[in-house]
Amino acid sequence: MKNWKYFMGTAMLGSALILGACGDEAAESAEGTDTTDTGSEEAVVEGSVVGDGSSTVAPILEALVEEYSAQSEVQVTVGVSGTGGGFEKFIAGTTDFSNASRPIKEEEAAKLEAAGIDFTEFLLAYDGLTVVVNSENDWASDLTVEDLKKIWVEDGTTKMWSDINPEWPEEEIVFYSPGSDSGTYDYFNEVILEDADMVSAATLSEDDNILVQGVQGDVNAIGFFGYAHYLANQDTISAVSIEGVEPNNETIESGEYSPLSRPLYTYASNAAIAENPAVYDFMKYVIENAGAMAEAVGYVSAPQEEYDADMEALEALK
Repeated sequence: MKNWKYFMGTAMLGSALILGACGDEAAESAEGTDTTDTGSEEAVVEGSVVGDGSSTVAPILEALVEEYSAQSEVQVTVGVSGTGGGFEKFIAGTTDFSNASRPIKEEEAAKLEAAGIDFTEFLLAYDGLTVVVNSENDWASDLTVEDLKKIWVEDGTTKMWSDINPEWPEEEIVFYSPGSDSGTYDYFNEVILEDADMVSAATLSEDDNILVQGVQGDVNAIGFFGYAHYLANQDTISAVSIEGVEPNNETIESGEYSPLSRPLYTYASNAAIAENPAVYDFMKYVIENAGAMAEAVGYVSAPQEEYDADMEALEALK
């Protein structure tokens, strides 16, 4: 899914990259650079890079891959099997990096250690996990954390909107949630459900398009997913404020949109970075452009010092 294409910022960034490359070529020509002198040319990086993981992080990585591929001989493929599914592949040694919408779990780190895979965590951006309802829902525009818990925790009853507020419709709530392999599911489970069971009636999917379509199609539906997926569909679904705070760039970056503001990561194999020039080159590109691309696709960039620290960590592995 390429929700990033809904955002003009991506096109602007791509144009800037292309123009920058053209400008470099023009300057090189004007200076009379001898392109036949292979000793003065930078070696062309070739090879392949494989990643997988979070559907929330996917819009950033898909956009970066497309921009990178336009100017590189390296072949990059990125799957979207969810944070948990991505870590399973990373542990199996079939991927070079794994995207995650939550920090790596202790048990996942232990499995990587057992497999002999050392890794480095790179911060990409910040996201506000966004609770959404149908655009015709004119009652549940603001919910508390306790409301969310009452709505989403399985208690053996049929959940009605009127259970949350007697003035709301006496209609059954319809649920749409990311799948259990998703870091978004894990994060919501931790901060809202507090590890209680989610309602058994919920439709679960790793495909955010299915969640969006479900909420679009039912006035009594409620769902949640990453902020960028909400922005790409904001004309047909409505974001719910939490404790009176709506999700936007300012509230997500400041942490005011609590407790649903969260960091987004990619985890890369140290050996792959050190031994495969293609992996190093791609990860360098990711770190250099993650902030701008995050903003372009609807997330919030991290402070520059975070990217500087990531770059130092990358260079130490080269």
